[in-house]
Amino acid sequence: MPSGVSPTGRSKKQIYITQRNVPKGTRRQRLMTETEQIAEQKVKEIVDGLVAAYKMKGSVSTNALCDVLEKHDLGPNQIEQIYKALPEAGIQIFDEDERDKELFEQALSDIGLDDPVKMYLKDIGRVPLLSGDEEIELARRMQEGDEAAKKRLSEANLRLVVSIAKRYVGRGMLFLDLIQEGNLGLMKAVEKFDYQKGFKFSTYATWWIRQSITRAIADQARTIRIPVHMVETINKLTRVSRILLQENGREPTPEEIAAAMEVDVARVREIQKIAQDPVSLETPIGEEEDSHLGDFIEDDKTQTPSDSVSFIMLKEQLLSVLDTLTPREEKVLRLRYGIDDGKPRTLEEVGKEFNVTRERIRQIEAKALRKLRHPSRSRRLKDFLE
Repeated sequence: MPSGVSPTGRSKKQIYITQRNVPKGTRRQRLMTETEQIAEQKVKEIVDGLVAAYKMKGSVSTNALCDVLEKHDLGPNQIEQIYKALPEAGIQIFDEDERDKELFEQALSDIGLDDPVKMYLKDIGRVPLLSGDEEIELARRMQEGDEAAKKRLSEANLRLVVSIAKRYVGRGMLFLDLIQEGNLGLMKAVEKFDYQKGFKFSTYATWWIRQSITRAIADQARTIRIPVHMVETINKLTRVSRILLQENGREPTPEEIAAAMEVDVARVREIQKIAQDPVSLETPIGEEEDSHLGDFIEDDKTQTPSDSVSFIMLKEQLLSVLDTLTPREEKVLRLRYGIDDGKPRTLEEVGKEFNVTRERIRQIEAKALRKLRHPSRSRRLKDFLE
């Protein structure tokens, strides 16, 4: 795209001129940047897609809506625009209200809980829920700086956090940690909630809670951290692979995935490689689990016993041969080739050691090597070179 041209095909200058020609009473207060235009277009595309998908039904659940929104990199303002646009387009957003006590307990019945989690759930289960009018009243008091109202609104929605967190069990984080991250998202939602926009608090908070949990999973769930943007790419690849599996009845090839994602095959292979989970060398193997994976993996960096013995014998013979040289020649070769400490020195470094020029060290080295090439010495090392 040429520089200075927006996705609409008009230059920034043209956009500015168009806005100047708008009547003064309706003229926009600021120039819309190209980035803001792209963001608005993205919101419009998402809303249009949701309207098309749920037009017949006339409503969409908060969780289903968040499933769609999580596939896009959206900011809080864009989320609010979508929440506002859907009802205006005839699509109502409703909560599945898992905070209800019976549904709340049922949602957790399939999760193995330890004592700390049970104690926490017992505590938050005692907190009474809020009606719509009570939420609005608390929100009004919050705007006036009432900290008690903020605390009450947060505590009344802790069950919502638990209900959402249980959807992410098994993704690499403990259930209690998921709840903790969800609570952080809930606190952000409480801070940013504006009742005057007409949103029900639980509808608004669900997105913040889910975003906080999914970001935490991306940052903390893996032994080797993967950037959030790459986690989103991996999730997209997983969704595409699942769709292709259902369509074709078999695992899709990298070429098929690349075509569906509109990327190179090499990029797909790279994403698949990054997505692999590390495997512990202590992983039990066999029915009795008396062996571990590490027992079957060769360590190609460790010397075999025969190589180790050969190296010791070579070093003994080499020291014996060096002993036939003059002390100065022997020390020069030891320093030059790092025989003692494995750190070879340059001619200049060895020269400083003997307080002579590098040329003189080169001459001593050359003379010593000529002596080592003599059959009386070289045949003692020859066997180790075969």
